[in-house]
Amino acid sequence: MLSQAMVDPAGAVGTLLREAAALRQRGDGEGERKVLDRAIAIVPPRPEAFNARGMRALADRDFPTATTSFARAIALDPGEPALRLNLAAAHRAAGDDAGERQALQSVLDLDQLHFLAHLRMGELLQRQGLLSEAAPHWSAVVQLAGNATDRPPALIDAEARARAFLEAHNAAFADALSQEFDKAGQVATASRRFQACADTLLGRRRIYTNQCAGVHFPFLPADEFFDRALFPWFAELEAATPAIRAEALAMLAGGGAAIRPYVRLDKGTPDTPWSKLDDSRDWSACFLWEYGQRNAAVCDLCPETAAALARVPQTHLPGKAPSAFFSILKGGAAIPPHTGVTNTRAIIHLPLVVPEGCGFRVGGETRAWREGEAFAFDDTIEHEAWNHSDQVRIVLIFDVWNPHLTHGEQKDLARLFAVTDRGLTAPRA
Repeated sequence: MLSQAMVDPAGAVGTLLREAAALRQRGDGEGERKVLDRAIAIVPPRPEAFNARGMRALADRDFPTATTSFARAIALDPGEPALRLNLAAAHRAAGDDAGERQALQSVLDLDQLHFLAHLRMGELLQRQGLLSEAAPHWSAVVQLAGNATDRPPALIDAEARARAFLEAHNAAFADALSQEFDKAGQVATASRRFQACADTLLGRRRIYTNQCAGVHFPFLPADEFFDRALFPWFAELEAATPAIRAEALAMLAGGGAAIRPYVRLDKGTPDTPWSKLDDSRDWSACFLWEYGQRNAAVCDLCPETAAALARVPQTHLPGKAPSAFFSILKGGAAIPPHTGVTNTRAIIHLPLVVPEGCGFRVGGETRAWREGEAFAFDDTIEHEAWNHSDQVRIVLIFDVWNPHLTHGEQKDLARLFAVTDRGLTAPRA
């Protein structure tokens, strides 16, 4: 809507504009022009009169008159984006790219969230072959369209065109990046962090942050998977894989109370993504250690596993750590996306039985488990797992201190947890 700040007291301009609109509807262009010329001659001048004259000139392909009329309207009502869009349309019809860009930029200078200005700017820069300059405007189209509650066909079409452009642009940029690194012989040496940076830039992944349900330790690196070099004892752990696997399979074959559903929700818990797994054998666990308590019966039945765990630098926090268990995921089952309690720990996976069709995602990176190949991840970054096979998947899972904590910080955290576990009581009166 045009600004209502300027009103003709006598109403003459309004009367003439209505008359011009009726003539336009009847197809009388010449009569419309004459009436509009009378309207723009009235003092004080009105922006809507010049805008209507510009629209008539644009329909006549009289581009000089159109641009002059729209410019006069803008001078009278500089805060109205619609007038500037009309000026951009006149420059566009005249083939004046520079004039169109300047007019569209003036709209964005008024409103950085103007959907149509971003759309027209994206189209203009794409026509000019300035693809990287067009990309931010097409990205804005996608974002603004996605936030719209009213979605007419024109908006849906614009969003689809924007997505198609961005997909093609990102693919071309990825090709250029690959060629650059192929030329330099650096593809194999690019770090995970650099690859994540490039993928984020290309819109191929997002960066996930820590979501701690409990203690969050600030300033630790929020990496999805820890560097293997931080765990020099992995090789010794992996060497014990055959013996650990044999004990896990024996436990599974024997069944019994030691194997129980991993998810056990409190009564009255409202429906959550975990409800499907509540008290379900789809995801079961057999604990050797649980919240700092050693399960002697299971450890006695799995001496090689217990010995391997004793050789790793486990975290000992009464009532909290260590925890170590065989994680048993049935074929066709899945563990929903979730986050853990604290980033002060690292979660270790030692895959024991991994059929085809199993996968594990932490943040933006998905990995396949490889039997006998351990890895560590930060479980306060969103993660999920699935088993699309018809066989069971077994992984030994346990926790250790986050390797980026100093020994002093580990000791201080142990004292902090001890205080919080004791709790506070009011003195007796």
